[in-house]
Parts: sequence; structure tokens; C-alpha cells
Amino acid sequence: MTLHTLEKTIQNQTLVFTNQRALFWQEQKAVIISDLHIGKTAYFRKNGIPIPSGILEKDLERLQNLLDLFSADELLIVGDFLHAGKNKDFEIFEQWRSNNCTLKITLIKGNHDIHKAAFLQHLDISIVEDFLTIDPFTFIHEPLDSDKQFSISGHLHPGVTVKLERRKTVRLPCFRVSDHQLILPAFSEFTGLDTKSCEDFDCIAFTDDLIFEL
Repeated sequence: MTLHTLEKTIQNQTLVFTNQRALFWQEQKAVIISDLHIGKTAYFRKNGIPIPSGILEKDLERLQNLLDLFSADELLIVGDFLHAGKNKDFEIFEQWRSNNCTLKITLIKGNHDIHKAAFLQHLDISIVEDFLTIDPFTFIHEPLDSDKQFSISGHLHPGVTVKLERRKTVRLPCFRVSDHQLILPAFSEFTGLDTKSCEDFDCIAFTDDLIFEL
């Protein structure tokens, strides 16, 4: 994993955007992600759709590297932690969690996180049903456009289409930032991209080798 970062001051806080689909909040020492979708690949394979193995393992390896590189004390998951119930992918996460048993993990539930809190109780994950406010930010899964609070959300799997030479284009994942909100890219690489207009947003796009503002 090659880490590239872009640092911005938002609401008088230092946020570090990364090309690894995650945000680091420096003052809180927290890695922030959204849309991990644990169980999605196993669910697809169970239903006869051929999906390459190892996708979740790579996501968790990338997450581990980020936590280590930033010396993070906390992991905030802004929804869609799960995609399905207990399956092979869930067992892989259980093992990862046992290796990170002292890490504080907080989940703000998303539309796929339909299971009751007891489902995750043995993993020692704090569950927030609707939104979590840690001044000066409100963490919520689905984007909230309000000039009364600055929200950090996910859900949309944002992407952007970048024009290249000779009329070629490429679709890249991105962060979307406005005066009142920040929308995170999906952390799992096994997701689509919503490349609808970034109007009213600044887009921070990234590849494996760089991160840049549009």
C-alpha cells in the first residue's frame, strides 16, 4: 500500500484525506470510513455470482495499515458496515477484530445495518442508531445538507469522471466537500461509483498513486 494524503483545515480541525478511501481526524486520532459492506462478496458467491476471493482481506489489510500508520486510537464507521448476516466474510472480520481487541470502534448505522446491536455485541462495537455528534462534526450515513451543522456521511459511493487526453475519460472514487458537508468514498473496493454531478462540491479524487483536488 502506498499512502498519499491531502490535508485540509475544516471547522478548525485537521482532516487528512487519503488515497486509501479513508479520512483521518488528527485531533481525535480517529480513522473514519464508510461503506465497508462486510459479507457482500460471500453473499454474492453464495447466490451463484462468481466473485474473486480475497476482496475483504485486502480491505482489512488496507484498514490495518491506515490504523498503524496514523497510530489511531479510534475507528469511526459511518454506516453500511455490514451487507449481509453471518457468513464467511463476517468470520474473517471476527478474526481481524480479535487481533485489534483494544481498538475503539463506533458504528453509526446505515441502511444495510439492519441487525440489532446484540448481533455485534461480542465484537465490542459501540452502535449509534441515527447520528453521532462530536463537535464540530455530525456523523450520519446518508448525506445531510444543513447550514446549521457540518456533517460527515457516506452512502453515495461518490466518484468523478476525469477527462484525459484524446477524449478519453476515467472514473475515479472521490471525497465530496462543501461548506456544510463531507461525503466519504466507499471503503470497500467492491462497490460501484456514483458519478452524478459534483455541482456545489469540491471533489478530491484519487488513484493508487496520487490524490488531487478538482
